[in-house]
Amino acid sequence: MSQIEYYLERGLFASRWLMAPFYIGLVGSLIILLFAFVTELFHFFTLLPNISQTDAVLGALSLIDLSLAGNLLLIVIFSGYENFVSRLDFSGHKDSPEWKNQVDFSALKLKLVASIVAISGIHLLKIFMNIEKTSDREIQWMIIIHLVFVVSGVLLALMDKIANSAKAAKGK
Repeated sequence: MSQIEYYLERGLFASRWLMAPFYIGLVGSLIILLFAFVTELFHFFTLLPNISQTDAVLGALSLIDLSLAGNLLLIVIFSGYENFVSRLDFSGHKDSPEWKNQVDFSALKLKLVASIVAISGIHLLKIFMNIEKTSDREIQWMIIIHLVFVVSGVLLALMDKIANSAKAAKGK
């Protein structure tokens, strides 16, 4: 029975590599996001001769929104790969991110929710900048959705704090 268990466990452990194509696909999404960023930047530059203050702020917010989404993808790619597939070995590289080995699954969840809240907040700010073109119902739903993200993030952080406190108390 121990040989069956041994091979079963080895097979289960090796199955983590099935996640690698997902992370490669996310790199592809990052390339698509880069294309969207460059397109938005080009569009932003074409507005320069007649740009209004509102257009300047909206253009900057769009670029910030895309960069936050890119950061979110990088966090998911690096930490997901490290947590579920294999360690990334950049020990000798001068540009190795400081947070690389510090983002566990709990921290990843919080970073994801914080990024989603920030992206949602930017979308809400864009709507407020064009408030005359947006219906009251759409504004109401955007505020509700944003508040749901904020409350979810706070509750998730609270749950992690409670779980960490319980672990610390158990370890003493």
